[in-house]
Amino acid sequence: MSSPSQAGDAPVEHRQQLVDYIAAGEKPRADWRIGTEHEKFGFRLDDLEPPAFDGERGIEALLRGMTRFGWEEVRENERTIALVRDGASVTLEPAGQLELSGAPLESIHQTCSEVGAHLLEVKTVADDLRLGFLGMGFQPKWRREEMPWMPKGRYGIMRAYMPKVGGLGLDMMTRTCTVQVNLDYASEADMVRKFRVSLALQPVATALFADSPFTEGRPNGYLSYRSRIWTDTDPDRTGMLDFVFDEGFGYERYVDYILDVPMYFVYRGGANSGQNYADASGQSFRDFLAGRLPAAPGTLPTLRDWSDHMTTAFPEVRLKKYLEMRGADGGPWNRICALPAFWTGLLYDDAALDAAWDLVKDFTLAERHALRDGVPRHALKLPFRGASVRELAIEALKISVAGLRRRDARNAQDADETHFLDPLIEFAESGETPAERKLALYHGEWGGDIDRVFREFAY
Repeated sequence: MSSPSQAGDAPVEHRQQLVDYIAAGEKPRADWRIGTEHEKFGFRLDDLEPPAFDGERGIEALLRGMTRFGWEEVRENERTIALVRDGASVTLEPAGQLELSGAPLESIHQTCSEVGAHLLEVKTVADDLRLGFLGMGFQPKWRREEMPWMPKGRYGIMRAYMPKVGGLGLDMMTRTCTVQVNLDYASEADMVRKFRVSLALQPVATALFADSPFTEGRPNGYLSYRSRIWTDTDPDRTGMLDFVFDEGFGYERYVDYILDVPMYFVYRGGANSGQNYADASGQSFRDFLAGRLPAAPGTLPTLRDWSDHMTTAFPEVRLKKYLEMRGADGGPWNRICALPAFWTGLLYDDAALDAAWDLVKDFTLAERHALRDGVPRHALKLPFRGASVRELAIEALKISVAGLRRRDARNAQDADETHFLDPLIEFAESGETPAERKLALYHGEWGGDIDRVFREFAY
C-alpha cells in the first residue's frame, strides 16, 4: 500500500484538473519505464512468529539497520516507517510485510539486479536480527489475530473501516503479499488498449503465480487464496472494472470511477512529520471537491489528496499516472523478475499488444468474470472455451516472448529478456502451479508440517 503522495498542494477547483493529472502520465516510448514492487513476510527464525514493529528484533530495527546501505529514513510520529533511496522505497504493509517499490528502470535486467541487491541487503540485516523472509501470496501459518499491526495512521483508519464493507479486508491487510509491475502509456488511446488487454489477461497472471494454498497451517482449498480474498474485501474499490471495455472509455470515465470510491482519510503533513490523518472513511471525494467534506469542512482537495485517494482503489488493474498490474501472488526472486517480463513483453511491443488484443477482444463480460472467479481455486486447470486457462497462458506467454525478443534489450552477457519468462513457461507447460507443488510437499515429505515452508522457501 502506498505512502502519502508527493503531488502538488494547490487546491483543485475543477474536475478537469483530475483528468489532466492522469493525462500528465503520458510519455513517449523512449521514456517508458518498468517499476516493479514486491512484498514479503517476515518471520523470526527461532519460533517462526511474525516480528512486531518494536523491539531489538522488530521491523523498525530492520529498517534502521538498512540505513547502512544508504537508505534514508521516513518517519511518522518519530517512528521509522519507510526508507527511500535513488527513486526506490522500502515500505511496510499493515502487518509488517516488507515492500520494495523499485525505481523506474529501462529493462528487466536492471529490475532483477535491483531486486537481487535489495534481497541481499535485507538478508544481511535480518541475519543479525535472526529474522527470515518468505515470498508467498498468503501467510501460511499464523491467524489474523496473531499478526502485528504497524503504527501508520492510514492503517488505523482502514482497520476500523474494513469490517464494515467486507468479510476478508483485514486478512487482505495483514496476511497477503503480492508482486506487481507499473508500466507507462503514450496516449489516452494507448492507455485504453493496454488497460483492456491487461484486465482481460490478469486472471492468467493470477493462475501462473498462484502460491497461496495454506491458511493457518492447512490447505485452504484454493491455489491463490490471496486472489480469493480480494473478492470479499470491499466491492466499492475492487474487481474487474467492466466499464473499461465500454465504448468511449478514457481518462474521464476512470476519474468518475475514482470519484465514486469512498474515501479513507485526508492527510495533512510532510515527510517526517507527525501523524496527520483525518478519518474520512466512507465519505465522498465529490463532496470534498465541493468543499463539503465532513472530515475537512470548508476546504478543497489538493492534487496530493487526489493522488492519495487514487491509491485507495484496488481493482485488478489500477490507473494512476501509469498502469499497475495487481493480479499476482508474491513469490521467490525469479518470479519477482518474471512478472515484469510477462507484462513488458505483452504491452511494450506494438505487435505483441495487437496479438494480445486479438487473443482477448471477443471475451464476453461473463467469460472475463468466470476467469476472475475461477482461477483462485483452479488456476491453470480452470476450463475455458473447450480447453483450460493453461492453454490461454501458453498463448499469452508466446506473445510475450515474441515481444521481448523484438525489444531486444540485452545485458552485458548479450542475453535478451526472454529468459526471465522461463519459470512461467515451465509452469504453463507442466500445468502445475507453485501452489500445487507446495501442496504435494505438504501431503508428501513434509508430513503435514507447514513449518517446512519457512525453512525451504525463505529468501
